[in-house]
Amino acid sequence: MLREIINIDEEKCDGCGLCVPECHEGALQIIDDKAVLISDLMCDGLGACIGYCPQGALTIEKREAQPYDESEVMKEMIAKGKNVVIAHLKHLKDHGEHKFLKEGVNYLVQHKADCEFDPMEVIQEVHSYLGKKQEDIAKVIPVPAVAAEELNVAECGCPGARSMSFQQPGNNSSGQQVADQSSALTQWPVQMHLINPAAGYFQGADLLVSADCVAFSLGNFHSKHLQNKKLVIACPKLDSNQEAYLKKFVSLIDDAKVNTITVMIMEVPCCGGLLQMVQQAVSQASRKIPVKAVVVGIRGEVLQEDWV
Repeated sequence: MLREIINIDEEKCDGCGLCVPECHEGALQIIDDKAVLISDLMCDGLGACIGYCPQGALTIEKREAQPYDESEVMKEMIAKGKNVVIAHLKHLKDHGEHKFLKEGVNYLVQHKADCEFDPMEVIQEVHSYLGKKQEDIAKVIPVPAVAAEELNVAECGCPGARSMSFQQPGNNSSGQQVADQSSALTQWPVQMHLINPAAGYFQGADLLVSADCVAFSLGNFHSKHLQNKKLVIACPKLDSNQEAYLKKFVSLIDDAKVNTITVMIMEVPCCGGLLQMVQQAVSQASRKIPVKAVVVGIRGEVLQEDWV
């Protein structure tokens, strides 16, 4: 099959070996004083090794190669230990290789008897990891401490899917009627797949980008946070075709010329993808606008609010 894979210029390579430890998949070895790609199966073509070559001998090329096999890679990774497995899975996450990441996690779960470490600890750490390019997000999003044994394997150890029950303070249990609150919504539709960035009501507006669960968790969502804003909603974990979202955000910034963007997300790690998407759109757009991140706790309180 035709795919991207590492290419080694033997004339430039001096055999220093700095690239080898950066290839967590084990595709590179030093043989006869030169770096050698020992298996197409092991090379993911993402190029983590390239920046560590002082001679510039490593590049990515597109050519016929055997398909990358995540199961074969995981078999090698498990033998190398917990830290190597974590580094490999984080590497996949950094590059958005979610299919291979899921295969790697499933392999861990299915072969936990072969591991000399707790696979659930690995899954939890990788799931909570937001990526090298999202260090600022990590400062905004507090990751809940969840014991490995409480994680749901079917959800790949997702803290956001952990079942729990809690009593909200001030709940009305007296049976007395509570006055209805007015809706602050001033446009329709609101779901990202349905909205049209060219709609007139987005022109020059202050935009509120909300994760789906926020309005259900935050009692004063309408009265405090949606007032005087136009709304779009999305779920960064469950929605499909999110590439279309990125294009719409860029259009809202450049064409609709929205004034500000407020991103409201839940405290669970998977929600950080929505903030990441907005920040990526800002970096691609020709206009630069301020972005505020608001992190909401599952019990309905605002945990953090910052301009990012």
